[in-house]
Amino acid sequence: LGKCLISPIVLAAYAYNRSLSELGPGGRGEDQPGVLCQLFAFLMAFFGLAPTLLLLAMALECWLSLGHPYFYRRHLTRRLGATLGPAAAGLCALFCALPLLGFGAPMQYCPGTWCFIRMAGGGPGQLGFPVLYASLMGLLVLAIVACNVSSMRHLYGMARRQPRRGAPPAAAPRMEELDHLVLLGLMTVLFTVCSLPLIIRAYMGAFAADFNENADLSALRFLSVNSIVDPWVFIIFRTSVFR
Repeated sequence: LGKCLISPIVLAAYAYNRSLSELGPGGRGEDQPGVLCQLFAFLMAFFGLAPTLLLLAMALECWLSLGHPYFYRRHLTRRLGATLGPAAAGLCALFCALPLLGFGAPMQYCPGTWCFIRMAGGGPGQLGFPVLYASLMGLLVLAIVACNVSSMRHLYGMARRQPRRGAPPAAAPRMEELDHLVLLGLMTVLFTVCSLPLIIRAYMGAFAADFNENADLSALRFLSVNSIVDPWVFIIFRTSVFR
């Protein structure tokens, strides 16, 4: 959904050879982003945070089902799972709409086809939101890594408890657990590597006054790479295909 909403805006900017601020109404350049640039910044922030929150829900479910199966069986229901998605999306939308209300400021990035929250070079009111956004992302990343590491530890223990030599039915669960272990490890490393640059740049821009637009753009590209590569990692290394 994020790619389908964001990519046409970028393609239109290239097709008309104009920046996002010039393409949308109300924009007069880089310092005064228009409506389209503000919308783009909101979508970038939302689709960076909302999938992270959903990944945390998935990591928590995996950790509870492997490490605390009785609690998982009693308290986690299909109704709860169905409400988590809309609830997470609603909370993220409200949070990411704060720059549109004055807490934080959208900014157009070179070459004019990117817009995101200003991460350096502004006042306290403008830099407070990126610090809050980066802090929330950092907490989510730490929680996801902790849950996935614990889940991998449980999977490794389950694989070790399977006999190495025995009937063929005993070999299948062992192979399946190791497949899930590899998949979970790869997705955890990929997610962490792609999320950390944005978190680091937000703190550097706020506290070290490091205004480096190229570095900020690289951090945004890293964040976008995760949503592109992650599904392919899941498809290639899922249990049946990988085996």
